[in-house]
Amino acid sequence: MNPPTINGIQQVGIGVKDSSLAWDWYRKAFKMDVPIFQDSAEAKLMTKYTAGKVESRHAILALNMQGGGGFEIWQYTSRIPTPPEKQVQWNDLGILAVKIRCRDIGKTYEHLQAVGAKLLGKPSLNPIGVWHFYLKDPFNNLFEIEENQSWFSKNKDLTGGVSGVVIGVSSIEKALPVYQKNLHQSAILIDKTDKWEDFKAFPEGDQTYHRVILQSSAIPSGAFSKLFCQNTIELIESKDSKGVKIFENRNWGDLGFIHVCFDVNHMDSLKENLKKSGFPMTVDSQNEFEMGAAAGRFAYIEDPDGTLIEMVETYKIPILEKWGWFLNLKKRKSTGPLSSLFVKLLSLNRVNS
Repeated sequence: MNPPTINGIQQVGIGVKDSSLAWDWYRKAFKMDVPIFQDSAEAKLMTKYTAGKVESRHAILALNMQGGGGFEIWQYTSRIPTPPEKQVQWNDLGILAVKIRCRDIGKTYEHLQAVGAKLLGKPSLNPIGVWHFYLKDPFNNLFEIEENQSWFSKNKDLTGGVSGVVIGVSSIEKALPVYQKNLHQSAILIDKTDKWEDFKAFPEGDQTYHRVILQSSAIPSGAFSKLFCQNTIELIESKDSKGVKIFENRNWGDLGFIHVCFDVNHMDSLKENLKKSGFPMTVDSQNEFEMGAAAGRFAYIEDPDGTLIEMVETYKIPILEKWGWFLNLKKRKSTGPLSSLFVKLLSLNRVNS
């Protein structure tokens, strides 16, 4: 079997009450304005994480064409989604925040203030010397905006797509093998235990945290890897108090960040490697699975604290659906990047804010 490749963060799943309302705000705030699919269906393969019941949902996968991962905006249509039992804190376990790339921190701060984001402190330097700030969207999700050097293209927009995620773990030592070894986030940008200045804007910020920031390779692999750009995974372990699992007693698809998804190639090889490493796939669509006009194979694993990690091997993607123009990647022999000019054709589907 061919060795698997991890091509970048494809998207982060966000459970919302109203997908149209949420997408409208994410287009205004983060320019997530290029839809790859909009699809209503039953989530028949996810019953392990939906209390054994097949639930219906509406999902929108949207990208920012300057580069970075997208958002899979996910709304239950068969039930009312449940919020976390309490306000998510830094010592909790799961996806705590999503990182969004920008070029100019000052202008981006002003823009997000104008569109109604709840800004949590002023821009400052993070532990690796990058300008950043935190905010909450109107749906109580936490984002970290950071200046970034990895881009696919340039236009007048102030932000790009997802540049990483912040994940709360009970033990960094136990979590590292899945993220660093199996998901190829190999470079360590920081590994330090401290009371972090950039957490002081939060009530639980004055605690001691072990913090590791991992970075993916700068060498692109996979058809859309140039678009996904380089990403980071930040792991945070509280040394003073242990919080709760963010999705404890809730379903996948309920409100908040439901998963982080990696674009991959050679899923069978990846499945075998993960099993040998002690992280067996808990869900595997195995055969081709359609999501609206797109198709592929998806699978899930859990990190040691049960945080859901999705992997998708893309087989078909619409370039211009209304003209019946699709890209069939299943017939493509190379796993190298597509030409940038071809990838930019996805922007023909842009939806204006």
